[in-house]
Amino acid sequence: MKKIAVTLAFALAASPVAAHDLGFAGLLAKSNRTTLEPLTLASGKPVAKVTYKLTSGGYYKIKIIADGSAELALSGGEFFRAIWVNEIVINDIEVRPMAVHSLEFDDEGEAEISFIAIKPGIYELSIPGSKGDTQKAIFTIQ
Repeated sequence: MKKIAVTLAFALAASPVAAHDLGFAGLLAKSNRTTLEPLTLASGKPVAKVTYKLTSGGYYKIKIIADGSAELALSGGEFFRAIWVNEIVINDIEVRPMAVHSLEFDDEGEAEISFIAIKPGIYELSIPGSKGDTQKAIFTIQ
């Protein structure tokens, strides 16, 4: 009987659901979702208030808010290749892209990206052509 209990314990521990306890939604479960501080696109203002620390396998949502003071973009091909983008929501339109390199705002508006962090490393989303440290957001995936 003891041997059966030990075997069952090992089988449950090897099960992906038991290991992460995320249920049927897997990595996209609400219990795995974190909403991050929004990014801001505004002329002369910092893009991010914080450095983002993410966990590989974590599900995240982040808003990008543009005030329309200038035509600005956020670019970061390396960051977008280190994550899996679930969707980008713009004006209640859900886009499920295969790949993203940048998002550009010609006017004021808002976009929300939901994604799963995958590849550990340090990545940037920055305003193309800018050099200042406040004109980028730093993401560390652990």
